[in-house]
Amino acid sequence: MHIVEFASGTLRFLEQVPEAAPKAGFVWIYLDRETLQEELPRLQEAALRLGGSALLDLHVQDLLNGAHPSNYDYTSIYDVVVFRRLATAREVDVELNGGAAPANPANSLAAFQRIRTRAVGFATFDHLLITVHPSGCFTARSFIERYLADAVQSDGAVVVSRSRLPASPSDLMLRMINVMVDSYLDLRKDLSAEMDRWQQELLRPRSETANWNALLTARAELHTLEDLCEEQNDAMQEWLDTAREQPPMALSQAERDGLIARARDVIEHIQRVVHHVRRIEQAAETAVQIHFSAQSHRTNDIMRTLTALTAIFLPLNLIAGIFGMNFEFLPLIHVQLGFWWALGTMTLIAVALGVVFWRKRYLARSSAR
Repeated sequence: MHIVEFASGTLRFLEQVPEAAPKAGFVWIYLDRETLQEELPRLQEAALRLGGSALLDLHVQDLLNGAHPSNYDYTSIYDVVVFRRLATAREVDVELNGGAAPANPANSLAAFQRIRTRAVGFATFDHLLITVHPSGCFTARSFIERYLADAVQSDGAVVVSRSRLPASPSDLMLRMINVMVDSYLDLRKDLSAEMDRWQQELLRPRSETANWNALLTARAELHTLEDLCEEQNDAMQEWLDTAREQPPMALSQAERDGLIARARDVIEHIQRVVHHVRRIEQAAETAVQIHFSAQSHRTNDIMRTLTALTAIFLPLNLIAGIFGMNFEFLPLIHVQLGFWWALGTMTLIAVALGVVFWRKRYLARSSAR
């Protein structure tokens, strides 16, 4: 369990839970989900001392549940937000290697098969923030490194530019959630690139290697991602509504306005992710429709060519059928050059029909093929 105290433009790393929260700041306690059960008595004592209330057993179970969907709940003392962040590449590799066979990056739409999420829990009091992360979570570590990047050591405390430090537990929670949502926005590039490559392969002339199973998997992952983002949007919208109706009393009006603006920005980012996911789904559906239209067009070209060739040989078959009749008296039957006259006539007819069909482009090679 890690304890960080934010007060008056400084942050201080503590070994023990302080006796009281700073009046002009707050305390941030973050720990791994795997150690929550072990640290629960100490955490409950800190919540009671610094926040004024221990966590309810139901909320503790929510924080312990790594598969919990994005959700928002509250009491009269604190708020609980569960937000699912995108798993890192290392976490995905560990999950794939530990269970099913890992996806081959060379396969089509491989990026869609690597979409995994992890639940991060937040309990926000007036002067206390408790966050529960998966083991090795980058979120808490990245924020500590960000604050320490241009910090100055002074009397055991780390002095940071006041504008960079969060003003309240809710402000820090929104900043971390915003970073999680930005990872979804970064994912758009990989998904769009994978979908573009798949579309090019699908629409390539004479392509017979379209991986339809990969497409079905990608569509399922997109539906899951869309549902996930909608849950995130609902959770943050409920938190925003509560913040508007019951603003934190410890904050000034300017800080409240900044908090509301940051929450709206997070929701707007989530909505952008949902919009992009739906656009990728539409692009996949459009590519499939274009693929089958191109296949139908190529089939029509083939049938047109075969029909033209059949039309060329029809009169030749007619002539051959007439002279193949078993009548004793037929023109040219007993003429010495009759065969050559018939053959020349048939050749002339075939060439003439071929020229006519070629000029009408019935025998032209389609560029789509």
